[in-house]
Amino acid sequence: MATAYERYNLHTTPEKFFIEACDEGADAVLAIDRVSNEMTLTGKKDVPPSAVTRPICGIMGTIRLVAGMYLIVITRKRNVGSLLGHAVWKAVDFDIISYKKTVLHLSEIQSQENKTFLSMINNVLTTDGFYFCTDYDLTHTLQRLANTSPDFQEMSLLERADQRFVWNGNLLRELAAQPEALILKAMLLTLWRLSRLFCMREQRLHLYRQTRGSMPFYWSQRPNLKYKPKPIISKTTNHMDGFQRHFDSQLLIYGKQTILNLVNQKGSEKPLEQAFAKMVSGMNNGMLNYIAFDFHKECSHMRWDRLQILVDDVAETQDEYSYFMVNSEGKTMAQQRGVFRSNCMDCLDRTNVIQSLLARRSLQSQLQRMGVLNVGQRIEEQADFEKIYKNAWADNANACAVQYAGTGALKTDFTRTGKRTQWGLLMDGWNSMIRYYKNNFSDGFRQDSIDLFLGNFSVDESDGPTPLRVQKDWKFLTLPIIMLVAFSMCIVCLLMAGDTWTETLAYVMFWGAASAITATIILFNGQDFVDAPKLVHKEKMD
Repeated sequence: MATAYERYNLHTTPEKFFIEACDEGADAVLAIDRVSNEMTLTGKKDVPPSAVTRPICGIMGTIRLVAGMYLIVITRKRNVGSLLGHAVWKAVDFDIISYKKTVLHLSEIQSQENKTFLSMINNVLTTDGFYFCTDYDLTHTLQRLANTSPDFQEMSLLERADQRFVWNGNLLRELAAQPEALILKAMLLTLWRLSRLFCMREQRLHLYRQTRGSMPFYWSQRPNLKYKPKPIISKTTNHMDGFQRHFDSQLLIYGKQTILNLVNQKGSEKPLEQAFAKMVSGMNNGMLNYIAFDFHKECSHMRWDRLQILVDDVAETQDEYSYFMVNSEGKTMAQQRGVFRSNCMDCLDRTNVIQSLLARRSLQSQLQRMGVLNVGQRIEEQADFEKIYKNAWADNANACAVQYAGTGALKTDFTRTGKRTQWGLLMDGWNSMIRYYKNNFSDGFRQDSIDLFLGNFSVDESDGPTPLRVQKDWKFLTLPIIMLVAFSMCIVCLLMAGDTWTETLAYVMFWGAASAITATIILFNGQDFVDAPKLVHKEKMD
């Protein structure tokens, strides 16, 4: 397998970038012309002595913004562990370097838009969770790698990677197109993050795979200032077409699927559960099994022990699906033949709890098979290991939730301790309040950042306006100011009483009514006041 270099120097001149491989025996230098964007492979002798030099850890890729092209490099990395003897790194710090030496060629509006796009890229880069390995393929499971051809094994990491898990694939596109850019091959950074559509994410824990993903038909739950916006199923789209394509792909990749739908079976979530069940039935595929489990109903009143009902119900299926195992000689002892596909509304909190329980049951079976545990022994009895295991899954939940929702996960007290606590409920309430604010007032920017980073939106080279130039409706500023003034006057009237109580009451009622009416109008027009995505058209998002 062609591996990537591990150490680099970036030499910068006013005309070019020179990216030098510093591994022992390496002489390759990639030269990037800052004016023409042309890339050539040269040698160390061609680097000018006047160049400003600094070490870097790798190249994320390039991206075009309003000011022109930008080079994104990793400036600091941290070793987070080893996988089969291969060092796994976490990218910690980055730098975004403009090809242009100045932005004086931009108008004031263009300059402001360019700064906004740069802040979007920084928003993604500073969200914790980029990992890479220079000599091992992190995008494929061990089972998949064990069943590949010799030709596949000889391919570079960049060429053979599963693009679903390569988050900088769009950034590498231009560099990967250069036939001589071998210095860049396989510098892949995989970021575990839930998508807003049907993107799946594998859980590779002790050679056991699970997936989690959104309900794969066309529905939306748009922020509108309400705590829990009502989900809406599209009435104009052919749901079955997308549903069929999604599961055809999943069955081909993973084999048999058991869907664990954890949404509520009453209230606003009920139509989603019914639609999902109906489509699975309509697909009529024997490799697809559907189980609806109302997580909140079953676990109400702190009855979290009832989660074992679901684990017991799927135990036989889990044994049938098995897991992947190889012995010390590299011989395959078992293959996983199916996966559990779990979902709730956002595939975070409820999903993580169920996945951790299924993973523990699989791990216990593997440890018993290897003789680490005797038959009848349980992981829960191994206190030190049980603590490590629970914390690993709770940390995983927090990492996913921060990337997707902007806060730590809910219900992690159960994941960490095996029981629900009053403190955990308080922390869930705190995180829920933060999520409410972010969902309504910063989620659009975060989604725009992801769309720009992944290439769902490309900055046009022309001087035309970008979607950022969206003028807010007059209501956006006027009504909140009126409500704030009215509420303030109401408080003032309470603190500074009039000559009679009837006069004070009249003032309080007037200003209180004004603030209440304004607040009602704002809530009625909630979607005009939230931070909605701007870069991808509404029709496409729906």
